[in-house]
Amino acid sequence: MFGYSMVQMVRANAGKLDKPLRGRILNLYKPFNSTPCFFHKALEGWIKRRKKISVVVQFEKGCHEAGCQEVYSVFNKYSKCKVRKEFSRIACVSADITPAGLEDLLMCCTKIRKVYLNREVQALLDTAVSSANAKNIVRNNIALTGKGIKIAIIDTGIYPHKDLSGRISDFVDFINGRSEPYDDNGHGTHCAGDAAGNGAASSGLYMGPAPEAKVAGVKVLNKMGSGSLETILQGVEWCIKYNENSPSEKIDIISMSLGSTAQPFENENEDPMVKIVEEAWTSGIVVCVAAGNEGPENSTIASPGISDLVITVGALDDKDTAETRMDDEVASFSSRGPTIYGKEKPDILAPGVNIISLRSPNSYIDKLQKSSRIGSDYFVMSGTSMATPICAGIAALIKQHSPEATPQQIKDWLKNGADHWTDEDPNVYGAGYINGEKSVPE
Repeated sequence: MFGYSMVQMVRANAGKLDKPLRGRILNLYKPFNSTPCFFHKALEGWIKRRKKISVVVQFEKGCHEAGCQEVYSVFNKYSKCKVRKEFSRIACVSADITPAGLEDLLMCCTKIRKVYLNREVQALLDTAVSSANAKNIVRNNIALTGKGIKIAIIDTGIYPHKDLSGRISDFVDFINGRSEPYDDNGHGTHCAGDAAGNGAASSGLYMGPAPEAKVAGVKVLNKMGSGSLETILQGVEWCIKYNENSPSEKIDIISMSLGSTAQPFENENEDPMVKIVEEAWTSGIVVCVAAGNEGPENSTIASPGISDLVITVGALDDKDTAETRMDDEVASFSSRGPTIYGKEKPDILAPGVNIISLRSPNSYIDKLQKSSRIGSDYFVMSGTSMATPICAGIAALIKQHSPEATPQQIKDWLKNGADHWTDEDPNVYGAGYINGEKSVPE
């Protein structure tokens, strides 16, 4: 088998092809198991010319334009190879490519740093506001509600729920290209309510920490809760560009309840998802991301939560007892650190078990889990997906009180204000259990 040309390509360029992409290319040889040997050469030639793989090509630092020119030059020779989207901020392009085109690209292009499989990214599923001590916070005689703050929910979309009436300020759809808010999965709507629902349909019972914040819906996951590396890059880049084009209506906070298994690169900054969320962070946007739901095993923090900059949120089970911390414990499903790069994570825990929030009627999850409906307007879910927007909502209160605060300052205030356990492991509990009242500076 080592004599096959695609195998030789993978072996010769192992350092430039990420592990999932190497696996995808080698899996193209599966049909050979049921094909006579004398057909193998012809079959390999057909696969190399006809099979398309979705990838993200990363260029050397400062070489985006030159790298793009090299890619376009090679792709002009192949009718099935096409650049889909350029991401100049992180010197990447997404593309559809055949193995033959990839082989030519690796031989002829000098600016390529690495080629990644356009891997799948999933929504991270598996009494909260009172439990997080984020209700009725007052500073300078002003009740903090997230007013004037905008939270981008990068997820499956947002259904125009009564509890968000008049506060869905923007909506962009990188899956189906629709312009009006909708959510065909239901996950994103729940997350939006976790952060900013105002409880209008429940007389204030089911309310998020920031009930007057605006929300921007950024749909990067499909009806099944699945997206790709490319759609995530598009969603975060849109937020960055939005702030550049709308300085008076900026997105203050990004909430990302999604992720994929972290890949073993040279370091976490080689991961394109880490690169793009850190671009958002350094541009001034607070980024809250889910730790993942692969606990209780160690070293299961998902990407982009492996970033050392962004706020990585794990889930706590408060046992539905907001009045006491005595029985609280980390949720069994919440991913643990250290990251695969040896860094301590998560940063903080927030409520993530049996969280009641907004329902998106007739969405995929709504129809799949009818028993999870709470009346006609609400839905119960668990996961670090729910903990993340609760943290984002509390970050909105801090931002309302201290509008000039940097993302790092807000992260530090959240961690320093957290409630602690005795002898807690920072790779399980992070800095502790989020406490809104203690996190907002006096």
